[in-house]
Amino acid sequence: MEEVAGAVSTSQEGVALFQKGDWKNALQFFLEVRTKDANEILELAYYTGLCYAKLKRFEEAQSYLEKYIREAHNNVRVYQCRMMLAYAYIMTKKARKAEQELTLLVNTGFESAQLYATMAYAAWSRQSYGDAIEWYERALSVDSDNLTALNGLGFILADTGKDVKRGIRFCKRAVEKNPDSPVYLDSLGWAYYKDGKRIEAMKFLLRAREKDPDNVFIREHLKLVEIAR
Repeated sequence: MEEVAGAVSTSQEGVALFQKGDWKNALQFFLEVRTKDANEILELAYYTGLCYAKLKRFEEAQSYLEKYIREAHNNVRVYQCRMMLAYAYIMTKKARKAEQELTLLVNTGFESAQLYATMAYAAWSRQSYGDAIEWYERALSVDSDNLTALNGLGFILADTGKDVKRGIRFCKRAVEKNPDSPVYLDSLGWAYYKDGKRIEAMKFLLRAREKDPDNVFIREHLKLVEIAR
C-alpha cells in the first residue's frame, strides 16, 4: 500500500526514506526518534508499523498498527492500517483476527476489490474454500481485472478440483496481464497440472522458479509435477 498524505509529519527525512521505498533505513530512523508529543507518537506508530510490514516483519508490525487504529481519527489511514494489519495477521496464522478487522471495514461501507480479495485470502488460509471463492468473485464484480482476485480464484478452483478449466482461464488472464509474476506463473502451472497437462505445467512452473528460485511453494509444486512422470 502507498503512504497516505495528510497527517503531521514526524520527520521529513524519515518520510522521504519511506516514500522512496527505503523501508529498512526509514524504520531505523523512526525507531530512534524520541518525543513526548502525542501526535508525533501516533505518527511514529503509523510509519513504524508500515515499515515493519513492508519488510515482512509481520509480528513486529502488529502492535504499531493496532495502536494507530485504536487512537487515530484519520479514516483513510485507519482503512490502510486495518488492511495491512489484516494481512499481517494472515501471514502469522491469525486468520480469524484478520477477518474481524476486514469485516469491520465491510460493515462500515468500504468497498474495494482489494478488501474483498484480502477477505478471500483470509478464508483460504483457514481452508474455507467456499467462502474464499465467494469473496474473490465479489472482488471481480468490483474490478474484473484485479490480478490478485483472478489469480486467487483461478488457483482455488483448480487446486480444489471445483472447476479446473475455469480456474485455468482465470490464471491465464492473470499471467497475460503480468507475465513476469512468479506467483501467477506458479498458479497457472499448477492449474495445468491439476488438469492433467504436465508439459504445460512444467513450462510455467520452470518459468516461475526462474523468477523466484527460493520460493518454497513453487519448488514444492515443481517437485510434485516432476515425480508425477
